Amino acid sequence: MYTPSAFKDDDLQHQLEHIANTRLAVLISNGEHGLQASHVPLLLDPHAGPKGTLYGHVARGNPQWRDLESAAEVLLVFPGADAYVSPGYYPSKAQDPRTVPTWNYVAVHAWGTPHVIHNPEPLLDIVRRLSDQHEQGRARPWSVDDAPADYLQGMLKAIVGFAVPIERLQCNRKLSQNRSAIDHEGVRSGLAASADLLDNNLAALMQQP
Repeated sequence: MYTPSAFKDDDLQHQLEHIANTRLAVLISNGEHGLQASHVPLLLDPHAGPKGTLYGHVARGNPQWRDLESAAEVLLVFPGADAYVSPGYYPSKAQDPRTVPTWNYVAVHAWGTPHVIHNPEPLLDIVRRLSDQHEQGRARPWSVDDAPADYLQGMLKAIVGFAVPIERLQCNRKLSQNRSAIDHEGVRSGLAASADLLDNNLAALMQQP
């Protein structure tokens, strides 16, 4: 991922926090049938390995899992908040009109060698931990134990699990750091005042240290 030095964030904690807060990632592999991509929810265990390990599953009918069995490396993309940046946000434009629109965004890329999981016990553990994570905060959280055991076993046969120990991470936080302080604040305040909640999310990130 092209990442100018002004936007590069090598802080492992920041990278893992972004991954943990991303509800849907993109799993990309290159195998016998060329490039394949799947949109998958992932579970991060930050304590499994030096940079953490990612766990997930795909449908058994998804041919990508076969590529994972032989893949030397896969790429996982974790998109974050993004927003169009109008030149009108820059106070400096009044003195110097030489400016064009751009796009602010945050994204993390992770690389690692995948391990396919067929065994029902670790596969059930992945499903349990993923659902528990996303059921948090609900008045009546659902648990895998709520489903009949025979039904659950049948569903497990329809999916294939995988684990990806993270070997490399890259984070791009393009938040107008290359602009002056007054222009940076102009962008932040402009996005914060927008009626678009996605713009507001990006503005909140710009306010963080």
